Amino acid sequence: MSCEDTIRTLDAYVDRELEPESARRVSRHLESCDRCGRRLMEREGLARLVAAAPYFQAPERLRARVSKAALESRSRRWWFTGAAAATVVLVLGAGVLFRSTAGGGYPVTNEVVTGHLRSLMADHLVDVRSTDQHTVKPWFLGKLDFSPPVVDLASLGYPLAGGRVDYLDGRPVAALVYQHRQHAINVFVAPVGDRTILTEDIRSIRGFHVHHWRRDDLAFWAVSDLKDDELTEFVRALRGS
Repeated sequence: MSCEDTIRTLDAYVDRELEPESARRVSRHLESCDRCGRRLMEREGLARLVAAAPYFQAPERLRARVSKAALESRSRRWWFTGAAAATVVLVLGAGVLFRSTAGGGYPVTNEVVTGHLRSLMADHLVDVRSTDQHTVKPWFLGKLDFSPPVVDLASLGYPLAGGRVDYLDGRPVAALVYQHRQHAINVFVAPVGDRTILTEDIRSIRGFHVHHWRRDDLAFWAVSDLKDDELTEFVRALRGS
């Protein structure tokens, strides 16, 4: 199955609308194609973001105004399409902002999940793409005021994919990216500060698992849609390296 055929049917695959044989062909292609695997992660991340966004029933007055606007715009479909697209963007943006500050009083952990989702949706997992820890670690020099520890866990099935600079609580932090099959793992690393959660923590937020711990003067958050036992195995290996 070609990449073009896979991408054309990816939405139906994510929504489980394909016939069993077609779904198997797509699945086999995804197992061997990193490019299409990244597209799959983007689609799945978008689906989770939409599902996590808050929904409120519109007042009757507003619904009447929208219905009237829709009727009046039938002769100007280009305008209606643009307005609809803008509305979707605004709703999703509101959902991201709402969720990043909500979630049971764990704003940093929510920022970690939002940063993970953002990296998948924008196809911006890495600024430096390399499986070599000796390439990734020096890349952060001059970009951060600390040096994040970088290790490769390829021998355990969690290869290093690269890194990027991200932001938590308004501060630049390191984001190290690992992969396990078609799943991405973001490991955020930041200096310990007054507002940083200091205790070891494991949480499930918005469909993602987040492990948090501290080593010396650095705080770590590992986030992924991996099964919790797999992410636990990864974190155990990372902490023991």
